[in-house]
This record gives sequence, structure tokens and C-alpha cells, in this order.
Amino acid sequence: MSIAYLRLETLRQMKNARTLIFSLAVPVVMLFAFGGSFGSSGAVEPKSGLPWIVLTTIQMAAYAAMIAALSQSFSIVNERELGWNRQLRITPLSGTGYLISKAATALILGALGIVILMVISQLAFHPDLSVGGWLAAGLAIWCGIVPFALIGVIIGQFAKPDWAQPIFMATFMGLSLLGGLWVPLQIFPDWVSNVAKAVPSYWLNRLGQMGAKLDGDWLTPALVLLGWTVVLGAFIIWRYRRDAARS
Repeated sequence: MSIAYLRLETLRQMKNARTLIFSLAVPVVMLFAFGGSFGSSGAVEPKSGLPWIVLTTIQMAAYAAMIAALSQSFSIVNERELGWNRQLRITPLSGTGYLISKAATALILGALGIVILMVISQLAFHPDLSVGGWLAAGLAIWCGIVPFALIGVIIGQFAKPDWAQPIFMATFMGLSLLGGLWVPLQIFPDWVSNVAKAVPSYWLNRLGQMGAKLDGDWLTPALVLLGWTVVLGAFIIWRYRRDAARS
């Protein structure tokens, strides 16, 4: 991976208004919309034992980080359309380095979203959670967004420019809803939670909750997300090598 390329890619994404709106502005608005109703009440969600405002903050932080990760798909689609990725193949930057740089950019932007959401929540609502709980929840979410960065790469590898936006919207809306990142799954029937366990966003949310509690079964969501990462990473490498052989 080229550090110079990573720096340029990160700065380019930071200047992308669409990425910033979806990954930062929208989650902040949703935090105030959903968290404002019980932010000062100190109400606790009985199943997790965490204050509702903490759960809402974790959901919005996970949502922001997930969107930042998935948004890499647009840059890859545009670069494929312009032929930029073919030009990169004749530079010292390897195919693996190119893909890792995209994932690393997603992690950087995701970390920014997590920090901003948690700081705003603490300043605005003063939730009852220790510094250690916030740090553990933030780190858990940050580590858990790797498979979403890989999903973004896959969309970028396959999607045509005209189809990139619809595929992205369908993907992030489905992951957000089933993962309980927009509204808690506790308000839905039990069968919805059972279906939700098939998507990685559910486990991202769970991992963040386990981090905030500093206790509980964090190993299961971590292993599930690791499994998604391995499978998606293997598929991306296979796809990229096949495209490189054809060109």
C-alpha cells in the first residue's frame, strides 16, 4: 500500500460532499431526532441494560461508520469508468495495495464518524457511560466495519455507473434497517431479529453494545464479522486477479 496514495485518497474523500452528508450530517440529525426524546431521562433498555441514549449513539456511530465504508464503492466505480484503475496497474502500486488503500480510507473516515457522533452525544445528552465504555464501543465498531469496506469494494467492482447509486441505496438501507441501526430491533417481532442475524450490520451493532457494557458475549459478533471479512476478502482478490488477467 502506498502511503502517498492513501493520503491523497483520504483527502479526496474528505472533500466529497455526498460522503460527508451521508456519513456525518445525517447520523448527527438522526441522533438528535431519536435521542432527544429520552436523552435526559436516563431510561434504560431492559434487555441490554444500557441507557437508551447510549444505544442510540452506538447505532448512529455504527451507521456513520458503515456508510463511510460503503461509500468507497462510488470512487471505485468512477475510477473504473475513467480507466484510472488500469493506469494504476502500470505504477508500483499493486492491485492488493490499491484494494487495501480503499479499505484503509474507509477505516479512516469511519473513525472520524464514530468520534464525532460519540463526542456530540456526550456533550449534548451526558449519557451515563464511562470513558472506558465509550472507548471500547468506538474501537469495537471501528474494527467491525472492515467487512462493510469490502462490500463497498465489491459494489465498485461489479456495478455499472448507472446502477451504482440504486445498488448502494438498496444495500445500505437494507443493512441499516435489519441491523437495527435506524430503530431498535426490540420494537419489532422476534422473527425480525432472527432474520437480522443473517446480515453483518446486526453483529456490528451487537459488538458496539458489548463494548459499551465492557462485558457480555463479544466473541460471537467478532467471529461472525471476521468470517464475513475473510469470505469477502477472498472473493475480492479473486475478482481483481481475474480482471487484471483479462486486461
